[in-house]
Amino acid sequence: MNTARKRDHRRTRLGVTAALVALSATVLGAAGASAAGTAAPQSRQIASSVLGGDYKITLTALRSAEDEYAASVRLQVFTRTGGAWKETDRVTVGDPEGWFWYPLTGKGAVCAFSTASTEPAPLTVSLLLTPSLGCSDPAHYVVKDGRVFAG
Repeated sequence: MNTARKRDHRRTRLGVTAALVALSATVLGAAGASAAGTAAPQSRQIASSVLGGDYKITLTALRSAEDEYAASVRLQVFTRTGGAWKETDRVTVGDPEGWFWYPLTGKGAVCAFSTASTEPAPLTVSLLLTPSLGCSDPAHYVVKDGRVFAG
């Protein structure tokens, strides 16, 4: 081959190699983004209460992995064991993914969260549906022996 033709052939080969590298980076980037999308859902604690030294109760908003506007609310009960809080029960407040993420994690999201240091401990939860709809009907629970029961 003459020198000019060798140069053209080499440029073509380098161009094809560069295109393959760019394509590989795009495919790997998309795969990485997809893998990142399967990470644990975003969560935010929206309320917490400690009843004496016996129970700690938390409400946590969990953002949907499929719908960026939807969320679930998890109510957890912890008891103190060996100087640390250990989860003893959890329930979903309302329907799974039945809440809206933004009102639930914004100002005024918790309309009512009342507890009492008795055994069994009554628990009432009411959360903001949307600013225009207002608050949900109160959900009533009872915490007995570290477990949550409908009240």
